[in-house]
Amino acid sequence: MLAPPLAPPRSAAVRTAYWTRLLPLLAALACVTRAPSFARPLWNPDEGYLAVQARILARGGRLYETVVDRKPPLVPWLYEGTFAVFGSGSLTPVRVLAVLAQLCTALLLASLARRRWGGTAGRTAGVLYLLVSVGLNPEDAQAATFEVFILPCTAAAMWCADRRRWGAAGAAVACAFLAKQTGGAVLVPVAWLLHRWGAPPGGVLRLSAGMAAPVLCVALATDPAGFVFWTVTGVGAYASFTGSELHVLVRALANTAILTVACAGLIPPVVRALRVARTGATDLWLWLGSSAAAVAVGFHFFGHYYLQLTPAIALLATAALQLLPRERLVAAVRATACCCVLFLSWGLLAPRADLGHAQRLAAAVGDRTAPGDRVLVWGMHPETYWFAARTPASRYLTAGLLTNYSGGRNGPQVGEKYAVRGAWPVFRAELAAHAPALVVDDSRGKPYAPARVPGLRRLLTAEYEQVGQVDGAVLYARVTGE
Repeated sequence: MLAPPLAPPRSAAVRTAYWTRLLPLLAALACVTRAPSFARPLWNPDEGYLAVQARILARGGRLYETVVDRKPPLVPWLYEGTFAVFGSGSLTPVRVLAVLAQLCTALLLASLARRRWGGTAGRTAGVLYLLVSVGLNPEDAQAATFEVFILPCTAAAMWCADRRRWGAAGAAVACAFLAKQTGGAVLVPVAWLLHRWGAPPGGVLRLSAGMAAPVLCVALATDPAGFVFWTVTGVGAYASFTGSELHVLVRALANTAILTVACAGLIPPVVRALRVARTGATDLWLWLGSSAAAVAVGFHFFGHYYLQLTPAIALLATAALQLLPRERLVAAVRATACCCVLFLSWGLLAPRADLGHAQRLAAAVGDRTAPGDRVLVWGMHPETYWFAARTPASRYLTAGLLTNYSGGRNGPQVGEKYAVRGAWPVFRAELAAHAPALVVDDSRGKPYAPARVPGLRRLLTAEYEQVGQVDGAVLYARVTGE
């Protein structure tokens, strides 16, 4: 299939004037659409996990050794660097970086669309992307977590591939992967673009080298064996459909429906355009399809996973709208803006019960421990450590890594025997070497409660006594000998 026609070349002065006008518009829109992210100290447990990781790393910890997660290191390092400059008491600086990430993504999409379909299409793509990017549950759309920082990398990969800069495209694919493994899905449309251009001599080599070099450098900068285990070979239990199938299906349908509402103004023109013309956007459909596969992999379908779909959606909508009369474009943008206002209102007004619980629990932990004490929070809300400013007693910041409850599974495959391979011997050794002054059972009736986890139950029975409760969470203090 032939490449889509490029817009006519323009002088440097015209290009400068175009971006001088568009940049302030997109910057203002990025700030407005991300405004709710600054309204709460924390949006979801992923932000809490990253904040706790960053504090541990700043104190000399090592990723995949003294603190672990099933994610690559780029975003934890980003948090760590931000905390080093601005302090670790607030996520506001990280949220500013998230605004910049969204702005960069919008600019790259605008550049892609302008190169293919002209100046109006460029403006349309940038605006539509920012409007649609908030079209999820606010705790998914407004949090400064992995997916937000995937997006500029994936857009950069497509931008470079569109210009046949294969080494840079490979490096961008690698950065997307190093933000989160599913970011590597953008390799599919990048490889298709390479194929479409006839796989020029050296193109495959430059693309491969561009991908391999950053990943290799990051692996060597951490613990290489730990990097491979925690990002590739050790995620099998998490990426499984077994357990809570109905629960996961409902979540998938709900989040799909929410994003569909956000895109309601774009669906009719896209369908209409596809009926009457070919848009020359095979690579964009591949981008959307590979992103959808990335959302589905692991069978968890959390709302923030769906952010990966939004760049391709914006470009496909732009491709369709540039074939239709101008009034269709205006109507689509107006409808999308109205949906955006609804989601922004949701973000500003919706309560967050879990946030209040974590803050109250952290206050109780702070009252019962000294700043140098280690604490074990047995639950799925690592932000408690961050709010309380206490050091975790273990490298495993949630009970999920030790029970397979990760990802919201509440089915039969939860317990010690389903933990990450080798986790329990390490966990027991950590507690023996640095016994926590306080253990917080924040399971609150979930399948990973101590009653169903013999290793933790024995520890609490032998060495701890109950000293209080907070919203159903039980606090246990260590019994000291006379």
